[in-house]
Amino acid sequence: MHLCPDQLSAYHRDGFVVIDDLLEPADVQLLSRVARADRNRVEAAASRADGEGGSIRLSVENELGDDIYSAIVHSEPLVGAMEQVLDGEVYHYHHKMIYKDPRTGGAWAWHQDYGYWYHNGCLFPQLASCLIAIDKATTSNGCLQVLKGSHRLGRVDHKQVGDQTGADPERVQIALDRLELVHVELEPGSAVLFHCNLLHRSDQNQSDDPRWAFICCYNAASNDPYKESRHPRYSHLETWPYERIREVGQKQLAKLQAASMAAQ
Repeated sequence: MHLCPDQLSAYHRDGFVVIDDLLEPADVQLLSRVARADRNRVEAAASRADGEGGSIRLSVENELGDDIYSAIVHSEPLVGAMEQVLDGEVYHYHHKMIYKDPRTGGAWAWHQDYGYWYHNGCLFPQLASCLIAIDKATTSNGCLQVLKGSHRLGRVDHKQVGDQTGADPERVQIALDRLELVHVELEPGSAVLFHCNLLHRSDQNQSDDPRWAFICCYNAASNDPYKESRHPRYSHLETWPYERIREVGQKQLAKLQAASMAAQ
């Protein structure tokens, strides 16, 4: 899944690029089954008020292990694409699950990821994320929204919005007036790679459909943070063949199902 020249150009021009079918249908179905069977992770998810009367639920992991989430992070196609957009070796910065349930899933305020990560000691905006749709992502169930080309603004000041940290509303409003707003609708298994300075948000899920997503975040090895923070400093990221996703996921699902039966 290495990016073709047109895709790479789109990423640098627009700040994001959509990749159809990053995960094969059987593998995104497996990811969905694992995520929904992973009750400990779901129940331990943090909740953050969105400043709009709702709250967003997410679980964040800094460490990689023997699970389907880590296998996706390690997968050679995804690591290879990240090495293309970040111009060299990358490492795992963290990964997270976003849980937007029907009628209850909260919004994310307009923000840049580098608005947070700058304070973690990352000198340069050489970080990127990959959001993979587990459920179909639509405008009605709160899909990702981006401002095309907004990564060229540089880092914008951020302030508290509910329990979240959002970009300066004055700058955001001017950017909304001048730049194209894109609702990134995705089929399950498709993904969007985006620059850490890209302004993005999502609305509350007002539909009857869930909108769960998995996000992998990477930092350039050359951008090793100069201080300790809540996310890790550089460590070598081993790449795995794509097929390991299904192998690891099937084992994890079997363990989760066995644990559920034992608890009944």
